[in-house]
Amino acid sequence: MALILDTGPLYASLDRSDQDHQACRRLIETANEPIVIPAPVLVEVDYWIHRRLHVGVLVALLDDIVAGAYEVEELVPEDYGRIRDLSDSYGDVGLGFVDAAVLAVVERFSEEKLATLDERHFRAVRPRHRNALRLLPADVP
Repeated sequence: MALILDTGPLYASLDRSDQDHQACRRLIETANEPIVIPAPVLVEVDYWIHRRLHVGVLVALLDDIVAGAYEVEELVPEDYGRIRDLSDSYGDVGLGFVDAAVLAVVERFSEEKLATLDERHFRAVRPRHRNALRLLPADVP
């Protein structure tokens, strides 16, 4: 089992002014399983850090990755086929490459949950391995 992070919770955990900062920070800090960042998520997080914060936040995130606080999961060849299928099937809801890649990783890990703030996309898609994903932090009791 792993806590797989989409862009929203990772970014919110880094930006103290984000309305979801506390919930996302708490989710990450209390995780008792590996915290996995699909590699494409880092590109989006980098964009938002440079747009809204400062490079020191990116450097700190990279330090955390190097120290082992997060595991970065690279895409494998099979993921691209699944990303293609998801993009085709859910193009009408605007599912983009990064979201499709996150879902492909979630499916490959057979995870039942996903840390995301993007309920619009992730409530609309149906993963291969279950009827729906539990979305965190929203679905935390």
